[in-house]
Amino acid sequence: MLLEGSCHCRAVRFSVVSHSPVPFMRCYCSICRKTAGSGGFAINLGADFATLKVQGQEHLSVYRAIMEDGHESSGQRHFCKRCGTALWLWDPTWPELVHPHAGAVDTPLPTPPSVTHMMLSSKPAWVEANVGDDDREFDEYPDESLAEWHQRHGLTG
Repeated sequence: MLLEGSCHCRAVRFSVVSHSPVPFMRCYCSICRKTAGSGGFAINLGADFATLKVQGQEHLSVYRAIMEDGHESSGQRHFCKRCGTALWLWDPTWPELVHPHAGAVDTPLPTPPSVTHMMLSSKPAWVEANVGDDDREFDEYPDESLAEWHQRHGLTG
């Protein structure tokens, strides 16, 4: 599925192909929550980095989070330096993948049949997880990848 997205001020626009476009995974870690999660979590999709096309690249900036042990994360969180919109995460550890933030995607996304809630051990008390009957919960990372979840639900593109 071709995803098109943009920042709030539209200075940055992007497109990318995703074989796992269903916004099913909510991450409650402090990094995602504080950089992109206005509801107390962030929703990242999986896409093919080789297909990423960007307009307005001069308006991009990158944040690399400082981890609890003090080292800098290899994950590069791209955002618009004009309006601050979180756009996507790319990590050289997995160079073939890019993770657009669902909130920056302008293309209508499919409704997930269930939701995976991850990093719940980092969720602050004020955030309600809203866990549905078919949802899965994990204190840390889930036991399946974005691709595996899509395959299990028959939703690969």
